[in-house]
Amino acid sequence: MSVSSFSATIPTTAKFSSSSATSLSTSFLLRVPLKRLSNLSLNAAFPSAKPHTLVSASLEAGIGIMGTKLGMMSFFDPSGVVIPVTVVGFREGNIVTQVKTVATDGYDAVQLGYRRVRDRKLTKPELGHLEKSGIIPLRHLQEFRLQSVDGFETNQRLALEELFKEGDLVDVSGTTIGKGFQGGIKRHNFKRGPMTHGSKSHRQLGSIGAGTTPGRVYKGKKMPGRMGGTKTKIRKLKIIKIDKDLNVVMVKGAVPGKPGNLLRIAPAKIVGHNIPKN
Repeated sequence: MSVSSFSATIPTTAKFSSSSATSLSTSFLLRVPLKRLSNLSLNAAFPSAKPHTLVSASLEAGIGIMGTKLGMMSFFDPSGVVIPVTVVGFREGNIVTQVKTVATDGYDAVQLGYRRVRDRKLTKPELGHLEKSGIIPLRHLQEFRLQSVDGFETNQRLALEELFKEGDLVDVSGTTIGKGFQGGIKRHNFKRGPMTHGSKSHRQLGSIGAGTTPGRVYKGKKMPGRMGGTKTKIRKLKIIKIDKDLNVVMVKGAVPGKPGNLLRIAPAKIVGHNIPKN
């Protein structure tokens, strides 16, 4: 029984006003079970709604590879200009371990493995996942979510010179060097206090409150704490040189981490050029 049919049975008199009709209909709605009311509204608004899986990973501009940071050096270009570069080496790996599609996993992605290790270094589920495709034990597994996975198959090796060339822009991801617990000067580049004239505040943080109003400390206040050890991406770094004999690539500028750290190198994202605007 709807509200309209219920109100139609009420006798109309001269003393019956619109406000009383509104209160009467409201009281009727309050007596309807909440579960029944929610089901009716959902079915009416979304007659064909189906649950779907949300994928939070962002699209990559193209397939990338994993490498190992070797250190930094100076590179002289043919004109004699000195360029600070980071040297990235590649161990055995960068093998396609799994190809994910919309039909099987709900999205398109390619999973890569990097750096061969002994069998005892991996767990049985990890070994089983690799042995399923006949792949050697690999330490690191990462996936690249792509717009299309055509042309990729398991146990396929990816070569650096086939994916990148000198002059390309790349995004490099890695884990920064952990600094431990640090103060505000080192962590956030704060200024120090006066060092003379009887000052007792040199490297201390100082006042952090805002008085009676708001009477609390704002969230996100820059204070001493754990510094470094977080995943960071440096975008649009230029590839200066690719050495096939040494199996290294030289990238202009600094990248996260210390020598020996794992790096993830992918084509730089340029909205509207190699990834969709939406």
